[in-house]
Amino acid sequence: MAIVYDSYRHDPASTGLPLLVAGHAARTVAWRGAGAVSAAQFLAHVQQVAAGLPTATAAVNLCDDRYAFLVAFCAIALRGQANLLPSSRQPQAVMEVMAAHPGSYALGELALDAPPPGYRLMPVLDAPAADGETPAPLIPAEQVVAIGYTSGSTGVPKAYPKTWRSFHASNAGNMRALRAVVGPRFDVVATVPPQHMYGMEASVLLPLLGDVGVHAARPFFPADVADALAQTRGPRVLVITPIHLRALIESGVALPPIAAMMSATAPMPAELAAAAEQRFGAPLLEVFGSTETCVIASRRAAADEPWTLYDGVRLHPQPDGTLVDAPQLDQPIALADIVALQDEGRRFRLCGRHADLLEIAGKRASLGDLTRRLLAVPGVRDGVVFQLDGDAIGVKRIAALAVAPGLDEHGILEALRGSVEPVFLPRPLRLVDALPRNETGKLPRSALMELIGR
Repeated sequence: MAIVYDSYRHDPASTGLPLLVAGHAARTVAWRGAGAVSAAQFLAHVQQVAAGLPTATAAVNLCDDRYAFLVAFCAIALRGQANLLPSSRQPQAVMEVMAAHPGSYALGELALDAPPPGYRLMPVLDAPAADGETPAPLIPAEQVVAIGYTSGSTGVPKAYPKTWRSFHASNAGNMRALRAVVGPRFDVVATVPPQHMYGMEASVLLPLLGDVGVHAARPFFPADVADALAQTRGPRVLVITPIHLRALIESGVALPPIAAMMSATAPMPAELAAAAEQRFGAPLLEVFGSTETCVIASRRAAADEPWTLYDGVRLHPQPDGTLVDAPQLDQPIALADIVALQDEGRRFRLCGRHADLLEIAGKRASLGDLTRRLLAVPGVRDGVVFQLDGDAIGVKRIAALAVAPGLDEHGILEALRGSVEPVFLPRPLRLVDALPRNETGKLPRSALMELIGR
C-alpha cells in the first residue's frame, strides 16, 4: 500500500486536523495479543463503529480493552461527539456524568450486568481494510473530542473539555520527550486506563498522532505486564504508576528489554526510580501534568532533577498556586501547585500544593512530605496523610491511613516522632488492609473519609 497518513499533508488552510497521522497505511497502530493492527485496518474499524452510532452530543466511553477504546474514541469523534471520561467507571460516577449531558449514551465492548441507560454494545470489529488511497478523515480543530473529569482526590470531580487542536498540541510535547530517549518509533504497554487523562495521552494520542503502536491490554499483574511487552515489537515504552512499578520490582518477574519507562499520577520517589532503572536497565521519565492542563513537563526522577517545561509552556507563580500558560490551552489555567522557577523559567522545583501546606503553632509542614515520612517507616507498605474537615470549632486535625502488616499504630507514631514535629503527628492513625486507590492509584477524598470513619 502507498496510502500516507501524515499531519503535514493536509491543506494548511483547512480548519480540520487528521484523525490519524504519521507513517503509512501498513504501520502498526495497535497490538491485539501478538497480532499487529495496521492503520488501514484501524480506520476501517473506526468507520464501521461510527456508522452505527446514534445522533447525540456526547458518549461515555466505557471500553475496557484499549483497542476497543481507541476505535470507539475515534468513532465518537468522527460523529462530531465528545467522549465523556468520568473519574471512574463506577455506576454512580457514570450516571452523574450522563446526567450532566442530557441525551448522551454509553458505549462499550462488554455486555454489562447493570448497564447505564442508553448503553450500546460495540459490534464485532470485522470490517476489511480499504484498498487504494483512503486519506485519514479530518476532525474540526476546535471540536471538543473529550471531556475529562478530575479524580476527586480533593473534592468533587470537575469537567475539562479538550479540543482536537489542544490534543495535537499537548501530544507534541510528550512525543518530543519520548523520542529524545527511545528514537522516532516505539511501542507502548500501559497499566493505566485510557479513560484517565494520563492514560489518554500516553496510550491513545501517541498511537494516533505518532509512529507508535499500543498494546490493547491493561495488564495488572507483573506476569501480565511481561506478557504484553513480549507481544510487541519494540523499542518498548512501559507506561506505569509508582504503585504499579513498586509491585513490579518486588515481584521479581523478568521483563523483555524495554527502552524507557514513563510514570505519572503520583510523586515518584527517587529511590524507587533508581531501583527501577537498575532493575530493568532503562531510563524512567516522570511527567508532570493534570486533567486541566495535560502534561507540561518531564524529568529524570532517579537523579532528582528539576522539572523541564515542554516547549511553549510558561509558569507564573501566584500566592496560592501557579498559573500555567501552554500551547494546548486557550487561556492560562491556575493549579494549586507551588513551584520555584529555575534557569530563567525553563525548569522548576515543586514545593507542594497550596491546599497541602500546614501551619500549626507557628510551625510549617506539607501533607506530601508527611506522607513521604510515613512511607519511610520500616514495615509500612502503603500510606497517606491527609487533613480532616474542621470540627465544631473549626480545627482541622491531621489523620493517616497505613498498610503495615505486623505493626501497630503506637509503633508507627513512635517511629514518626524522630522526623515529625509533635503537632504534625497524625491523630487518628488507622491501620487498613489496603488503601482505596482507584484505577490510576489515586485516593478519592470521599473514600479516605469513609475509611477513617468521617
